[in-house]
Amino acid sequence: MEQSDLLIDAFGRLPQAVRSATHGLDAGALNHRPYPQGNSIAWLIWHLARGEDAQIAPLAGHEQAWTAEGWYGRVGLPLAVEDTGYGHNSEQVAAVQVQSADVLLGYYEAVHSRTAAFVSGLSGPDLDQVVDTAWDPPVTLGVRLISILGDGLEHVGQAAYLRGMAVAEGL
Repeated sequence: MEQSDLLIDAFGRLPQAVRSATHGLDAGALNHRPYPQGNSIAWLIWHLARGEDAQIAPLAGHEQAWTAEGWYGRVGLPLAVEDTGYGHNSEQVAAVQVQSADVLLGYYEAVHSRTAAFVSGLSGPDLDQVVDTAWDPPVTLGVRLISILGDGLEHVGQAAYLRGMAVAEGL
């Protein structure tokens, strides 16, 4: 198996997980926070997509889908265009409200398409390239991709858990 095939398969697991976590939920369930400081499904999926988009785009040498494809305007959040959700406080989490899952799914699918195109062209030597010298040891492309994937899987897992809670509560 080529490294790119492994990355395509790994990142390819996220879209279905995102669809499953949001399927059939209305705005109330998507935006519901199980406790005052908690995250909502909408925030988790938006943050997952923003994190992947903001990290993959510069590695691939292109603009983020968030701005290049107009998702910032379509999602319509009262946040700065560069906001990814990293370090959000409770008020900022509460500001992430959606009318339906469609906009979240559309944005994530746009991000995933760009990610899949990028990783499909990678080889072993590409993965050894240092992409961030701010860490000790410096971060390679392979390590960064695994980090992005790990964050995505963690957030979609949290969203799936919240979905279970929402369904159980009749939301």
